[in-house]
Amino acid sequence: MMKIAIIGGGAAGMMCAATLAEKHDDNVSVFLIEKNSILGNKVIISGGGRCNVTTGIEDTEEVLKKYPRGKNLIKFAMYNFPPSKVYDWFEEHGVPLKTEADLRVFPRSNDGGDVVGVFENIFSKKDVEVMLKTKIENVKKKGKKFVLDLANGSYLEVDKLVITTGGQAYKTTGSTGDGYSFAEELGHIITPLAPSLNAFILKEKWVKDLAGVSFKKSGLKIIGDKTSKFEGAFLFTHNGITGPAVFALSSMAAFELSDLKKEVKMFIDFLPEFNYEEMAEKIRKALKENPKKSFVNTLDFFIPKSLAEVICYDIGIEAKKVNSEISKYQINKAVEWLKNATITVVGRSAGEEFVTAGGIDSKDINSKTLESKIRPGLYFAGEILDVDGFTGGFNLQAAWCTGRLIGESIS
Repeated sequence: MMKIAIIGGGAAGMMCAATLAEKHDDNVSVFLIEKNSILGNKVIISGGGRCNVTTGIEDTEEVLKKYPRGKNLIKFAMYNFPPSKVYDWFEEHGVPLKTEADLRVFPRSNDGGDVVGVFENIFSKKDVEVMLKTKIENVKKKGKKFVLDLANGSYLEVDKLVITTGGQAYKTTGSTGDGYSFAEELGHIITPLAPSLNAFILKEKWVKDLAGVSFKKSGLKIIGDKTSKFEGAFLFTHNGITGPAVFALSSMAAFELSDLKKEVKMFIDFLPEFNYEEMAEKIRKALKENPKKSFVNTLDFFIPKSLAEVICYDIGIEAKKVNSEISKYQINKAVEWLKNATITVVGRSAGEEFVTAGGIDSKDINSKTLESKIRPGLYFAGEILDVDGFTGGFNLQAAWCTGRLIGESIS
């Protein structure tokens, strides 16, 4: 009987173990090793505890566009087990799902524990040996076997090894980067790592006056060694900005933002549907039609008044100044602020997901099986790979499809 060890009881590890158990239960012995006291810790808390299982986007090519890194590596896995099949799999295993207006998919119960419960049920029925609170000290190749030295002084010898330990973006869930060490011990290269899907802490003091103010569609941009930009919704917090567009930009510019010992300039276009001249003309028209109205109250035709007050203060226009007193220069300054506001990123804070950009170098992985090209019998799935996606269920989707592919590949 073939012995298979899976290190890491997160989304990818659980899906891999479940696939092996359901497809090959007569001829494999599966060991799922997790150093936490429970399985799926990160799965349970994702999406605010609701667990954003996958995405409702049906076009697989569109789904792959949501991964700024690693989409070529997981393309075969994604087509093999796309979001629609993930949706069906969970429903067939007793977890009814729902697709919300923003195309995020959740359990109808809004309880991430139900998702993990599916796997626990499979493991108990199929005799998967789940080894909780089990820490691995090191891993080595011995002939055609893999030997795992456990912290309790014992060891486990297996025919196949699957590493699904996640990244190191959220250490309280157990994702502390152990898998990178194991991979390096077995000859693999780790690409540079950086946190992704973060909210931003800003230097500007005026942001606290905008806490809670949201924008449905704005353009965000960071210029570094490359220009990263994204258009979408975001929200001001008491010390920065957060929301889908911010998370996406933090993903795209993960390595531009990897060293925040130096300040990073970011630019916001609050009204991307209008170009500079169109915006200037709209303001000029509003001033002409309302000559006795204050300029700050005129700006709030287009933006929330709290932002209008910040703009007037920043460009030196008194709050009571009426439209007939506003110069062409001041109109242009206001338009520049609206279309290209400059803010300063000085830190990161947690978003809804916790993801690491970077991981196992893709050139050493067979994308059709996710088996190592340099250590036969060794496989990698999930966040430990150099793959990361935007918020919205894409990172769990990558975990499910890569774990599934390995489970199907091993025979």
